[in-house]
Amino acid sequence: MLLPDNVHPEQSIYYNGAFVLQALRERRVMDLLDLYMSTQTYRQMTMPVFVLCLDWLFLLNLVSLNEQGGVELCS
Repeated sequence: MLLPDNVHPEQSIYYNGAFVLQALRERRVMDLLDLYMSTQTYRQMTMPVFVLCLDWLFLLNLVSLNEQGGVELCS
């Protein structure tokens, strides 16, 4: 749930997506596992939560996949 009403906001995809973006701003293109490890330095999250965050950011056109399969920050 993006903005849950029955759990802490820190467990939402909306909140955790900000940390994925913060990690991706360091280097504009990263492969999936490098991005996951970099995100872990800012906020501990499970891989399923990380993937949901990427899905959400992709739907917002904030990230995309390049031809090499890397996650890229959209400009």
